Amino acid sequence: MSRATALTFTCLLSIIVCAQSPAEVDLAIDDHFSIAGIYPHLAMYNSQGECGTGAVVPYAGRLWVVTYSPHFPMGSDDKLYEITPGLEQIIRPESVGGTPANRMIHRESNQLSISHYLIDEDRNVRVIPQRELPGRVTGTARHLTDPENKIYIATMEEGLYEIDVHSLDVTCWINDRNGNPGANPFPDALDSQLPGYHGKGLYTAQGALYYSNNGEHGRAAMTDPTTESGAFARWGGPGQDWEMLVREQFTEITGPGGIYGAPEGEEDTAPVWAMGWDHRSVLLNLLDAGDWHTYRLPKASFSYDGAHGWNTEWPRIREIGTGDDYLATMHGTFWHFPATFSLGNSAGIVPRSNYLKVIGDFARWGDFVVLGCDDSAQKEFLNTRPFKSEHGAPLVSNSNLWFVAPETLSTLGPALGSGGVWLNDDVVAGDGSDAYLFAGYDRRMLHLGHRTETRAVFDIEIDREGNNQWEVLRQVSIAAYSYQHIIFTDDERGAWVRVRPHSDVTGVTAWFSYANDDPRTTEPDAIFDGLATAESSHILGGVMRGLSYRRRTLGLIAQNSDNAERPLFELGPELTFAANSDPGVRGQVWQAGAPDPATLPARVDGTSILIEEDGRRWRLPINPHQAEHEAFGEAIGFARLVREVATERDMLNVGGTFYELPARNAGGFAHLRPIASHPFRIHDFCSYRGLILLTGIDADAQGERIYKNEEGSAAVWAGVVDELWRMGKPVGMGGPWHNTQVVAGQPSDPYLMYGYEGKRLRLKCDTACTVAVQVDPSGTGDWHTCTQFDCKPGVLVDYDFPAGFNAHWVRLVSDADTTASALFVYNVDVDFVADAER
Repeated sequence: MSRATALTFTCLLSIIVCAQSPAEVDLAIDDHFSIAGIYPHLAMYNSQGECGTGAVVPYAGRLWVVTYSPHFPMGSDDKLYEITPGLEQIIRPESVGGTPANRMIHRESNQLSISHYLIDEDRNVRVIPQRELPGRVTGTARHLTDPENKIYIATMEEGLYEIDVHSLDVTCWINDRNGNPGANPFPDALDSQLPGYHGKGLYTAQGALYYSNNGEHGRAAMTDPTTESGAFARWGGPGQDWEMLVREQFTEITGPGGIYGAPEGEEDTAPVWAMGWDHRSVLLNLLDAGDWHTYRLPKASFSYDGAHGWNTEWPRIREIGTGDDYLATMHGTFWHFPATFSLGNSAGIVPRSNYLKVIGDFARWGDFVVLGCDDSAQKEFLNTRPFKSEHGAPLVSNSNLWFVAPETLSTLGPALGSGGVWLNDDVVAGDGSDAYLFAGYDRRMLHLGHRTETRAVFDIEIDREGNNQWEVLRQVSIAAYSYQHIIFTDDERGAWVRVRPHSDVTGVTAWFSYANDDPRTTEPDAIFDGLATAESSHILGGVMRGLSYRRRTLGLIAQNSDNAERPLFELGPELTFAANSDPGVRGQVWQAGAPDPATLPARVDGTSILIEEDGRRWRLPINPHQAEHEAFGEAIGFARLVREVATERDMLNVGGTFYELPARNAGGFAHLRPIASHPFRIHDFCSYRGLILLTGIDADAQGERIYKNEEGSAAVWAGVVDELWRMGKPVGMGGPWHNTQVVAGQPSDPYLMYGYEGKRLRLKCDTACTVAVQVDPSGTGDWHTCTQFDCKPGVLVDYDFPAGFNAHWVRLVSDADTTASALFVYNVDVDFVADAER
């Protein structure tokens, strides 16, 4: 065997060992305090406005993790962490911080490129100085012409560098737009003209280097999620600028080789997968044999939207030790993603479950998938609203890792998603829409409407096997300026669906709404035992706030229902209580208290909860199971209404239901999503070291997740935000009219419909009139009449929506003045309905 052959064999062997070792590591995890896969001692902190997890990579027998600050192209106090199989957290002295999210294992030298570091198989860490490679590094990729010796690193502001993996010499081909303090060290490099900013992905395949960004500068991007934003681009070599391919927001770019790059020997043929989104749906672009193809997927959560690009972090597609079944994360869904995804074999992308955590990266390590999260940002950025506590954010940013068994990824929130191929778009005769996912959901429907002066005919086509062979499933004829909803049957199955018009049509909406059957009951899981209910006579409440960078603890001012004293406690990583008499700390915690209830925009009005924000009104159901014997007027609760518990998205607790509430720049209340309904009297909630903590504990009850001080005068419940799904299936009832004087032609307030099963409408008017039921499928104010009722005076209309029917909002419009009551009932017992109508 020649020396060259021997070196190649040795290198290949080391790659195989490295590739296999993450799942073979024996983790000694039982020696540390943990809750539901969160190990509080592993929490990561910085002194900046955000501490996100940029990369998580098993390598050389350890888990390597980097965190990032929000905009620090020349370094920060973020760290490079080396975590041992015994879960010892080692802060590497070479740490330089910054805003990193890049990672790749270089096959030939068997080095890990992560942030500004190159790490070898003996865990030696070398640093590329940030003065030589300035920028917020976002991606590492294989070199086009010298992959044995060089790699590329790109930055969030379009910078592109070439690195010699042996000498660490840096060549700049495209300047980072942040600029560099002092003289520009790269005067010969190009200044990019690529639009957008906030780079995310980088990947080499089929003779080019591909790059993505998902943001846009400007005032419009800060407020309107439909603003033109982002870019997907390619680079062909030195002397070239990024060439824009698609003017949309894109994030992840990868392929079958994953963290190693395109598989060896397949560099010119391996497909490229690029994920992004627009205001309609998730985008999945495929490069196969030199041609690009576009697919679309539903959004479970719209909190990732925002034309500025800040809300997405780093969605990924990665191998997780389960063969060809990769894991993808995008817009709140864990996806099964087949490693064989290609034009001729595109089937297999289906949802695992929905999730609430904000995840920057993940990897298989031992028996677990380790998720690196973005949990608690000291600076809430654009995620402000008038009725949130001005000081509700923690005093220091922190995030943590979440260790979950692979099968857990399929057991979180029931899969739910919606999205469109067209949203008030003009389409041309014969042009089919992009392919939209048709597989993986129990209930699937299509809202299809247009605003053309003549009747329009559409073919609904499916690719049954995912082999790019299309056939007509249905033909739909829709009258001028009209709408139809199509609920697909169990027999109508396939991998992908698309819509094709027979003629030019204007103002077309084709919006899909999907959901899996929700197996939950209205009973909360036993992990919530000990939380206070309406029957609790002695409640342990309290206001909470994460304390300073130096302390790294949680402050709790206890508020007991039968005690005027408000003692201050400090909770450590293992949730042990220590009394604290520091008035400065007390003041910092007390500032985080909920606003005065009189200033809140939520109130019970009639049979529903009325919400007002930014001059708009919405109505939400009330969960009658929250307190069976209470009047509706007491059902809102008595403390915290809304708080950010994952970076740049809020949780809303109102009327006995937890909701995910996107930032205002991502649609806000218009894209509200129910998570779980519950019977609990929750006083406060916050994030801490990757956990979510609740106060509002029954002092006389016990529970496996309840942590109290020795005297039993203060307590918290601790878990993971994604355990809130286990509180119970979303239920509710109420309506926009309750003995309301209705004006002809004036629509009611929008009433939430999205995310509920078993929908019924009970409508009664005191005069003869026709009432139209209008739905907004997308949450964008795109209203369509789905049915109407001729009401007779005093006669109840009792209507069950078809199984599988869903839209984001519903409203009612009468053609005549009348006095009316309308009750929407979602999974509520008939006895409660009768009580409410009385």
